[in-house]
Amino acid sequence: MSTNGDGTAGPLILAVDDEPGILRLVDLELSEQGFSVVTARSGDEALQACYEQRPDLVILDLMLPDQTGYEVMRQLRERVPVPIIVLTAKGTDVEKVRGLELGADDYLAKPFNPDELGARVRAVLRRARPSGVGAGVVRSKGVEIDLERRLVSRFGERVHLTRTEWQLLEELASHPDKVMSGVELLTHVWGPEYRDDLQYLRVWVSRLRTKLDPERSEPELIQTFPGIGYLLCTEDAAVEMAAAEGS
Repeated sequence: MSTNGDGTAGPLILAVDDEPGILRLVDLELSEQGFSVVTARSGDEALQACYEQRPDLVILDLMLPDQTGYEVMRQLRERVPVPIIVLTAKGTDVEKVRGLELGADDYLAKPFNPDELGARVRAVLRRARPSGVGAGVVRSKGVEIDLERRLVSRFGERVHLTRTEWQLLEELASHPDKVMSGVELLTHVWGPEYRDDLQYLRVWVSRLRTKLDPERSEPELIQTFPGIGYLLCTEDAAVEMAAAEGS
């Protein structure tokens, strides 16, 4: 088990893959970055490790010898509230969409850059961290969303939203920097009978953008992931994206 500089153990990461080389790479890279790492080579081993060791995050390959990563993720979502990053050999849009719809917090296509792996792990852990002092306020692009007081402002000026606009924004802001599928948003905000009306959702997202981000800054406050859904980009994430684009 790796430790941080102060002698305390870092966040525990469970890496699940049937390729020994991938597991060694994940173990070495994340251990060097201060994480504690345990590994599993099958779905059954992964589930047992989750139940016994309660990792802070799971890195899950979709192709396993005994069951698919999708099935493992489904079982974890039912029993253990743990963030999941899925690994996919092909990185196709179909795999990404299915993984996100089943509840994955992020995805990474093989072969991956070790530095990117660490950055993704830290980002997902940050989003999953329990809220503390000042919780309930999401800020980005001059917009401040106070989830507790149900208030929205842009550069200090109050933004007036309809009830439906607020409900959609509230859903996005309650899961900042996480892609939410169109079906998920429609079901949570309008009800299951609207789950397939993606054009309806596009209209409401457009209305929100007009009020919150009329200049459509880059990166956008509400980002579109074609074929997947939408993401509310927070201040920290926007800074990281800008730095990555400039490097």
